Amino acid sequence: MKVTAEKNDKVAQMTFASVYPHYMSRLEKNGRTKEEFHQVIEWLTGYNDEKIQQLLEEKATFETFFQNAQLNPNAHLIKGVICGYRIEDIPDEYELYRKCRYLDKLYDELAKGRKLEKIMREEKK
Repeated sequence: MKVTAEKNDKVAQMTFASVYPHYMSRLEKNGRTKEEFHQVIEWLTGYNDEKIQQLLEEKATFETFFQNAQLNPNAHLIKGVICGYRIEDIPDEYELYRKCRYLDKLYDELAKGRKLEKIMREEKK
């Protein structure tokens, strides 16, 4: 699938708070915890629990969410297909959309039972 400017804009205006309960519902059904999810978010964005809570309360859009994040230098290692999009093929002009798909991919791996050490990627030495 190809990312369009319209799709990118739509995702940019969605609020993190509107999606978060859906993330948590699936994770809890699969035996994963809020703490594990927050650990994954912190790895990707640098946001601690307090900052995540603040963003939820402020109803921050995904644009704001990622604008202020310190993306992990190993985020480029997140590859594969999520929601019909191959992450590594998303063009640079849709960087925000790629970052949202990074979060979705990590969340999906967590929900499927992947170990945290594998989810939080590291460069091979």
